[in-house]
Amino acid sequence: MEYTVQKLAKLAGVSTRTLRYYDEINLLKPARINSSGYRIYGEKEINELQHILFYRELGFQLEEIKKLIFSPSFNRYKALKDHHAELLEERARIDSLIQNVEKTIHAEERNEKMRDEEKFKGFKKELVEENERKYGAEIRQKYGEEAVEETNQKVLNMTKEQYEELTATEKELFEKLKKAFEEGDPKSEDALKAAELHKKWLLYHWSDYSKEAHAGLGEMYVSDERFKRYYDQHGEGLAEFLRQVIYAYTGKVND
Repeated sequence: MEYTVQKLAKLAGVSTRTLRYYDEINLLKPARINSSGYRIYGEKEINELQHILFYRELGFQLEEIKKLIFSPSFNRYKALKDHHAELLEERARIDSLIQNVEKTIHAEERNEKMRDEEKFKGFKKELVEENERKYGAEIRQKYGEEAVEETNQKVLNMTKEQYEELTATEKELFEKLKKAFEEGDPKSEDALKAAELHKKWLLYHWSDYSKEAHAGLGEMYVSDERFKRYYDQHGEGLAEFLRQVIYAYTGKVND
């Protein structure tokens, strides 16, 4: 079956403007232009749009999506399997939060006091599962199964106070890092403070610390697109700047 822009937009739940923009940036081209000048989309384009929307839901930028779906190694079946796995993990994450909210509601209705540890259990579990989902394979390959499991348990065993300190440290880290980024000097006072906060944040997860491991993490923030995307969402080039900050802090020479 073939679709015009209007019909495909209605079918997919997107705007006609979105489809026209995808055409302009060569992300989703119509199968043909008919004699009246209308864009016409067929089954191939519908399948491509499905993948684009899946990747958009998972937080990928359009340029990243273009590289993925136009790669010679792109496999539609494998991509669907990957989407399915990602969505199942997202559902599990949401289910965990729902259970936490329902338990809190139940306690409120019965005028029962909920233990502080229970209030934060869902959030800690979410933190671990999100890290596993995004970076688990690479981190396990780099640091080993035992180290990763130890880190996960450390997070899950955090007290209420420790969890609150972790989130406060992360917030302060980004504030200092963005300020240093605006100054443009990876060796400034604000940059040094950001590096110290980053080390403090790491020690909520790591059982011990070394400058070599810290510098290696800085390298991963740039070389791995998912880490890079996470930091660059706060400012284009922030991942690279953080690597420079970590290098300056640990004394590593940036080759």
